[in-house]
Amino acid sequence: MNYSTLKKGVVASLVALMGVTTLANAQDAPAMSSSAKVFGGRAQYRTWSLGINGGVLAPVVVTGGTNDFTNWDVNLGYGISLRKQLGHAFGLEGNIFRGKLSGTNKDATGGVKNGAKEFETDIQYAADLRGVVNVATVDFLRRENSVNFFVTAGYGLMAYNPKLTLANGTVVDTKGQYGEDHDNDYIREAYIPVGAGIKFKVSDRVSFNLAYTMNFVDGDNVDRVYAGGTSKDKYSYTSAGLEFSLGSKAKPNLDWVNPVAMMYDELKDPTLRQEVEALKNRVSNVEKSVEDLKKDSDGDGVADQFDKCAGTPAGTKVDGSGCPLPVAAPQTTPVETSNVTGWETIQFEFNSSVLKTESYPTLDKLSSVLRENGGKITAKGYASSEGTTAYNMKLSKDRANSVKTYLVNSGVNASQVTTKGFGEANPVASNDTEEGRIQNRRVETSRN
Repeated sequence: MNYSTLKKGVVASLVALMGVTTLANAQDAPAMSSSAKVFGGRAQYRTWSLGINGGVLAPVVVTGGTNDFTNWDVNLGYGISLRKQLGHAFGLEGNIFRGKLSGTNKDATGGVKNGAKEFETDIQYAADLRGVVNVATVDFLRRENSVNFFVTAGYGLMAYNPKLTLANGTVVDTKGQYGEDHDNDYIREAYIPVGAGIKFKVSDRVSFNLAYTMNFVDGDNVDRVYAGGTSKDKYSYTSAGLEFSLGSKAKPNLDWVNPVAMMYDELKDPTLRQEVEALKNRVSNVEKSVEDLKKDSDGDGVADQFDKCAGTPAGTKVDGSGCPLPVAAPQTTPVETSNVTGWETIQFEFNSSVLKTESYPTLDKLSSVLRENGGKITAKGYASSEGTTAYNMKLSKDRANSVKTYLVNSGVNASQVTTKGFGEANPVASNDTEEGRIQNRRVETSRN
């Protein structure tokens, strides 16, 4: 192991962390207020960020596993990242980094294992796309987060050239001989990065990140030693870096949003309370208007806004305008009625509760009788035998209600008309013929 390089990397990380902590503690000024809303969408935030990082590469991972060399070195690695934050807890990040891997067999018998003494692999590039999940914050009780933990996983492609030193000291380097045509400088393999890290908020635009990523390669030739296909190579990248939030300064960074705190702030927002109170007042006004529409001061059954004759004495019979009905003069001799008495049967079309125009004269006469003489009637609805019993019962009720609606609209008090539905009961003609069924689709009226 190259302990000198490792110690340098650790010291650099600790110095950077101490600097970040100092900067964070020095920021006593309150954070810039934001007008962002919980359900306001991503457009109200900065969602893009650019990062730079550096650290150490090693051909081992913390989860263990088999290795082709007994000893490993740490080497410098560096890279850049571009992330799109899709929500306060999840984002997509593209990464590109370069570096070198190396190891030896100095602890093996004779310093040789699998016929090899050491290897050195140049990583021309490793590019991947990862999902980044913010899983926790160590200061969740604070109004604004300043320390976040995150985990990552994704898929990528790397290009590399391994050089192997054999037991006799011969260096095998086949750069420029890879690929189907043996003219490529680098081998290309897919890999899966899985990692975790912690980030510290330095300012509203800058954060300091520490991360550890394990990279599992879809091949066993990163160190140029093939172990009979029994294993696949892997390596780790321990890094520190800075991340810069891009976009308008007037918008907050979505990566540091605390939605619970935002929701609490919205509930405590005096502007929202004012809007709620204003809404309550509007509802009260609407309810008052509805009550005013229903108000009937003289109790004649006609609302004040439609009552053209306000203040009619209690018990006075009125028309639809709230005005007293004329009192009929007493008759000393019987008066012959016209052909239309108002008590005729009202007929309906098949499967319909709509009044036929030919029924209007009968209903108008019945309305006149009720308005002039008072009294109460029952409108009895019937249906022919087509359809189910339940449906015909409903249809008969609808037909009776159509008659009542017409009479009330013509000035008859609603309390004077009662409706009942009898469905297929009490047919006046046979339901076996169409002529009989036509007669059974009816409404009959009778005095109570």
